Amino acid sequence: MDRIETAGLQLSRRRLLGLSLGTLSAGALAACSSSPSLPASSGSASSGGSPGSGSGSAIDLAAFDAVLSKGAVADASLVDGNEWAKAIKARGSINRGGTDTSSLFSLRDPATGKVAGFDAGISQLLAKYITGQPKENLSQVTVDTRETLLQNQSVDLIIATYSITPARQQKVDFAGPYYESKSAILVKSTNSNINSVDDLAGKNVATQGASTGVALLQKYAPKANVQTFDDNPKCLAAVQQGRVDAYVIDQSILLSNVAKNKDVKIVGDPFGNADPYGIGLHKGSDALAFVNTWLKSIEADGSWAALWKATVGQVVKTDPPKPPAIAS
Repeated sequence: MDRIETAGLQLSRRRLLGLSLGTLSAGALAACSSSPSLPASSGSASSGGSPGSGSGSAIDLAAFDAVLSKGAVADASLVDGNEWAKAIKARGSINRGGTDTSSLFSLRDPATGKVAGFDAGISQLLAKYITGQPKENLSQVTVDTRETLLQNQSVDLIIATYSITPARQQKVDFAGPYYESKSAILVKSTNSNINSVDDLAGKNVATQGASTGVALLQKYAPKANVQTFDDNPKCLAAVQQGRVDAYVIDQSILLSNVAKNKDVKIVGDPFGNADPYGIGLHKGSDALAFVNTWLKSIEADGSWAALWKATVGQVVKTDPPKPPAIAS
């Protein structure tokens, strides 16, 4: 199989070129780390080194910082006319629910405490638009805590490759989608028995319990022995330790795993419907129209594409995909 050159990642060029660009999504978490909330991170990571230096980060930090430095700032009248944005401006930073363990989408540099990646950049660009500075306070979330944190207003928003589903829309509002991803299969780098979704029959397959992965496997691999875990790190560890044969979840999550770990690989073509990722917001607040309008503006001015190039584009060597249509 012919290969493309990536930062610690091996993917089939033939398969990549055959994919719709929209399937190579950024956003990486159907579930986030279950560790407790960590100290706030403000702005972008410093230019002294990649976030998580030594842990496999592929982010072009200089380019990431450049995107933030060019980010637009809203007129004061626009912010003051929106109660949600006005409260964030008064605080001086956004409270984001997310993760800090995803190498391409939201990764904390242990030396500086700063967080960078595609999701982190979306949050920090929005923070700059509202407050004038790309400052965010990050609280860790899992698939089980996202709606609760929004409902009790512990965070202003969730940006963690949060899949938009009808059930979740009953509890929270979603701006976007800002990205989308199909699902893929992760196995040990030495595995030669699994090369497609058809090969999952009879195999032990991990996915995240409260994610869309369970329903996906029931549909596309009904004969797989599905084992659920709380979050991405636990699913990844199950593959690495040989407790399961494969791990199925959004391709965006698996890209981060492979970028950081040489003992695993992605096999087969992405499958299933494209999973739309939205920005979770308080149900019924005036945030929805404000954030959707802003999302359209960063797509139009090139910030979205530049952010993708600095993060996911460092591993997936294609042109930036076309963002999904944003709900009006």
